[in-house]
Amino acid sequence: MAKLVSKTYGDALFELAVESGQVDGMLEEARGIKEILQKDNELSKLMNHPKIVKEEKIEILEQVFKGRAHDEIVGLMRMLVSKGHYGEMESVFTYFIEQVKEYKNIGTAYVTAPMPLSGSQKEQVKKRLLDTTKYVEFEMHYDVDESLIGGMAIRIGDRVVDSSVKHKLQSLTRELSKIQLKVGECAP
Repeated sequence: MAKLVSKTYGDALFELAVESGQVDGMLEEARGIKEILQKDNELSKLMNHPKIVKEEKIEILEQVFKGRAHDEIVGLMRMLVSKGHYGEMESVFTYFIEQVKEYKNIGTAYVTAPMPLSGSQKEQVKKRLLDTTKYVEFEMHYDVDESLIGGMAIRIGDRVVDSSVKHKLQSLTRELSKIQLKVGECAP
């Protein structure tokens, strides 16, 4: 259900942004609103309070966001609250942001290495990704996992390229156990 809500409303906002030529502005506002939704516990408490009626919740949203965000975004937020989907608002904006990034060919890469990468290493990774994918830009996220031993793992969407020593050792172990099983099956 949650995925359906985020897709339905996120697609509607995306189509509206494209049709009105306001993709960049709405993208920045969606990112800002998503950050507010993640960090502002007081707003969340108000919007989830059972004794505050929907009309009051809509009024609170309008006071906070009207004039600071596109009317279409405020209207979407108003509609989500009136339909009882406030809890899905963050996922709607996440979905919208992902749609815009795909539309603009902006990829998101998660790079995990066994030690922190230098600035030049990060640039080399980014350049290689730009050269080997359809994306014209990347949002890069770096993480350190010492258990990888060497190499790195890169995830873009649902694709993973794992050239880490840890992964290679695990693959080798699987292959060896298959060989042992075959040898064990052949024994009299």
